[in-house]
Order: sequence, then C-alpha cells, then structure tokens
Amino acid sequence: MKKANSFTLIEILVVVTIIGLLTLVAVVSYSSLLKQARDAKRKEDLSQIAAALEMYRSNNDMYPTTGLIQLTSPTVYIQSIPSDPKNPTNTYYYSASTSDYTLGAYLESGGSTCVAGQCGSNCKYCLGPYGQK
Repeated sequence: MKKANSFTLIEILVVVTIIGLLTLVAVVSYSSLLKQARDAKRKEDLSQIAAALEMYRSNNDMYPTTGLIQLTSPTVYIQSIPSDPKNPTNTYYYSASTSDYTLGAYLESGGSTCVAGQCGSNCKYCLGPYGQK
C-alpha cells in the first residue's frame, strides 16, 4: 500500500499557530511604531510653535498671552497652528506670561517631563523658551 503525501491535522494546526503568532508580533510592533511616530510629530509641532513664539517675541518684546492665534495674524509667524496627529480636534497646551511660556502635549508613549500641574493633567511633554521643562 502506498502512503499518501498529505499533511495531518496536527501539522496544519502547528503551522497556522506559528503564522498567527508571527502576525500578532508584527501587529504589536507596528502599533508601537505608530505611537512613537505620532509622539515625534507632536514634539516637532511644539518645536515649530516655539520657533514662531520666539519670532513673535523678537518683534513685540513679549510672548502672546491670550493664545497662539496671534502667531497666525496679522503678521504671519507660522502658517497655521499644528494639531494633534491622532485627534485633530485636540489642541496643544499653551500658557504664557510676557517673559515665559509653556507648551505642552500628551504623548502616547514615554514618561512625563513636565513639572506637576505645569501644563495640565494629561500633559507628558512640556517645552519652554529654554527647552524642555
């Protein structure tokens, strides 16, 4: 009697399980990379806003105290205020006096660099005129 060249049920289950595990690892890694990319975008957005704030201060001898919208008009320091990459309706935190400001953003991964309560309860990354706060 000739033996048929076919796979047993256990062999098929082992292969499917291995493929499933590899797929799971790939999805988790990809999700983590997306979070890190969005966090990098948030940090870059705050750096662009900080540069616009410094240009505003060099022309007006103070930082805008009523909000970031002053950076977009009448003199354009930045074309538009960037928004959060995951949720565009979220805005970045901004607080200022005439000689200091704090910009803040929520990061999906990574620890807090903000002084407690400095820029809201959800803020995990703060930036000021001299760099990270």
